Amino acid sequence: QVQLVESGGGSVQAGGSLRLSCAASGRTDCSLSMNWHRQAPGKEREFVATSYGNGASSYSDSVKGRFTISEDTGKNMLYLQMNSLQPEDTAMYYCTAVVRSLCGGGVVWGLGTQVTVSS
Repeated sequence: QVQLVESGGGSVQAGGSLRLSCAASGRTDCSLSMNWHRQAPGKEREFVATSYGNGASSYSDSVKGRFTISEDTGKNMLYLQMNSLQPEDTAMYYCTAVVRSLCGGGVVWGLGTQVTVSS
């Protein structure tokens, strides 16, 4: 199975930047895609960005142009560079991995890292 550990969260003022990291271990070859999700207080979890491992990526409309997802496959690391942060970006950010069906399928979640943006 894949294990995911996030880091890099913190508190910043609006307009600031943070870079989140996610360390993957275990059966990383079972990951079909690596993603970031987030959950704000009182809200449902929402998709933020996906990296397909071949250089392709996609983003939610709310972060497009401000956030950049990237991977270092040699180090089994996933990153999320977040620029121009706004108070509405305040949330717990989760690294996730979509697992290949041949490896059992499903989605693996990390424990999350908190991002707080003050106005």
